[in-house]
Amino acid sequence: MEPQPPVGRQWTFLTSHARVLVQIARDPGIRVRDIAGRCLLTERAVQRIIVDLEEAGYLAHHRVGRTNRYRVIGGKQLRHPADSGPTLAELLAVLLRQHVRGPG
Repeated sequence: MEPQPPVGRQWTFLTSHARVLVQIARDPGIRVRDIAGRCLLTERAVQRIIVDLEEAGYLAHHRVGRTNRYRVIGGKQLRHPADSGPTLAELLAVLLRQHVRGPG
């Protein structure tokens, strides 16, 4: 059993939007059901997030048979003014690294 976070204000470093985008960047053919399972979200929440990302120009999709194939628009600037500078591709490059360096 995993330890539970302390009671009180809870927050995370990454938003649900970032988590969904990382899963799509890893596998552009991923199903909504699989994204939901990996991100611990409902399928409906994932669908809403995908719509948000598409409307903001960070993501596009096209149908391939009965499935969707997604395309991340990496050249887009990050949305929040405090994050201006890096592109979405630069952020994803950091988040998708396979090896995490320890302190030092």
